[in-house]
Amino acid sequence: MRDNPKLRAIALASGLIAPRPMHSPAEAALLACLADRARCVVEIGVYEGSSALVLRDALSTSAELHLIDPFVDQSGWSLRPDWRASPVATKLALARRPRGTGPNVCWHIARSQDVGRDWRGPAVDLVFIDGDHHPDACLEDWDVWHSHVRPGGWIAFHDARDSRPGGSGSPGPTCVVDRLFRASGPPEDWSIVEECDTMVVVQRAAGAAG
Repeated sequence: MRDNPKLRAIALASGLIAPRPMHSPAEAALLACLADRARCVVEIGVYEGSSALVLRDALSTSAELHLIDPFVDQSGWSLRPDWRASPVATKLALARRPRGTGPNVCWHIARSQDVGRDWRGPAVDLVFIDGDHHPDACLEDWDVWHSHVRPGGWIAFHDARDSRPGGSGSPGPTCVVDRLFRASGPPEDWSIVEECDTMVVVQRAAGAAG
């Protein structure tokens, strides 16, 4: 069952197994802290929903959690071939909680870049970028989503510390973070504020315009 997508989907949908962990305990704690008191959170790359559960449990009933995943790894950079996930099974796994508790969960079975370009939602408190790990796709996620983040809000890049002492991650997100925030200074009004295991968190300045 460990690497059989069909069996995992059945077991996940029925509650026999939990979503496969894709983050460390320290990263989960950091995500929960960032989501605390947030009104709108966007997760890019859901897979079986392990980090979505962390975000869901940290958010209030008045908040929105937008989950974006095409459930197709078009580049081959994100997941092993035998780690495909089922959107139906992931939705069922996330739906197991009493009615009336937790945030309003909005699903987008689509490319994150397309959702970002057409975004008509509220200003976003936190974007968690953990989707397509190809460098071009990860950079495109930054390009289309960072303007939607409110002043004082955050973007968290997962698997982005492959080049750092004691860190780990994937070459794609790592090279994007290095290029944007380490090579020649960060973009205007943005800075790295936290690093944990594979995760890098950047924050938009509280006084940034618009």
